[in-house]
Amino acid sequence: MNRTLRENIDWVGHVDWTVRDFHGYDTARGATYNAYLVRDDQTALIDAVKAPYADELLGSIAALTDLSGVKFVVCNHAEPDHAGGLPRVMAALPNAALVCDKKCATALSQHHDTTGWKMRIVATGDTISLGRRTLQFLETPMVHWPESMFTYVPEEKLLFSMDAFGQHYATSQRFDDEVPLGTVMEEAKIYYANIVMPFGKQVAALLKKTAGLDIGMIAPAHGVIWRKHIPVILEAYQNWADCRPKPKVLVIYDTMWDSTGRMARAILAGASQPGVEAQLIHIRHSSLTRIATEVLDAAAVAFGSSTLNQGLMPMAGAVLTYLKGLRPVGKVGFAFGSHGWSGGGPEAVNEYLRAMKWEVPREPLKAQYRPTPNVLDECRAVGGMLAEKAREMAADRKVGGRQCNEP
Repeated sequence: MNRTLRENIDWVGHVDWTVRDFHGYDTARGATYNAYLVRDDQTALIDAVKAPYADELLGSIAALTDLSGVKFVVCNHAEPDHAGGLPRVMAALPNAALVCDKKCATALSQHHDTTGWKMRIVATGDTISLGRRTLQFLETPMVHWPESMFTYVPEEKLLFSMDAFGQHYATSQRFDDEVPLGTVMEEAKIYYANIVMPFGKQVAALLKKTAGLDIGMIAPAHGVIWRKHIPVILEAYQNWADCRPKPKVLVIYDTMWDSTGRMARAILAGASQPGVEAQLIHIRHSSLTRIATEVLDAAAVAFGSSTLNQGLMPMAGAVLTYLKGLRPVGKVGFAFGSHGWSGGGPEAVNEYLRAMKWEVPREPLKAQYRPTPNVLDECRAVGGMLAEKAREMAADRKVGGRQCNEP
């Protein structure tokens, strides 16, 4: 495994091959918790790891330098997957000061007993000289926690980017040009959709700030390090932050006796037109992680639920609650579904779509017990309408951006 980023700058993190759940996020390819050691006249550790792997981190550091020689531990982000190992690390590094911004110091004190730690509070524009190299700090609030921060080494054109540009991807390789680019970008998209999506405006502002940096390498807190395909990941983040849709229609549904399923398949048939990507997703045969990822760049979403106890099917409610929290914007939404002696399912879906401030061009389409041929014809017509909307939105790439940046 090649752990060296630049001369005397090395990866010292942990590869978590077996993790499959990250607070509800499906990590099918595992994860990494990246930490980096910068050795100069003074030595700095950039980020820590999850608590169970702190001793492994310390062993990797000790293989490169004396632990007593580490002068700074930079905490770019206080979340436990990066900062959980800090108590063990700070106890083992007797001469190190913990470097973070003011909000991070507060967050760390609420997770750990930090009373014995030497703290150095920094803010945007502050620097620390290590000798030939400099650590320069840029606060990045709400990308994706309030205390998030980037650390930049201008002499090496190296950006330690915290969770931004990361992926949950376990691999024995450390760099983007050592693994299939398609796989890395798939995991980067999944990561953005399920973690970063609610903070699109902040990401867009951050991309403007970092445009002035001369970046030759991006070292995130998860996944592989970007050194060859930096323009690819930056363009992807710009598109995702601006909510630029593809000509893509999703038909997402849950069904009891397949009445809503028949409606969903009819909508899909209507949406399956040249130049349009149309997908059918049965909620109970999919996952929250996958659904959110597909919604990220979709232009239009038809969402259906049968009626259960005058409301939504349980997993339909779970998906809509998850999406509402992620706040995907710039979408066209349509609600549909079946009911028996009382309604409720499609109406509840419609309330969610409106709460997410999606464009809802018509009232829900409903079928009692079984969809009639006329209802199925209407479903196909709605699918065609959604396909046309998707084509229009993808052609006018400014549409998503305008909606994304509205207050």
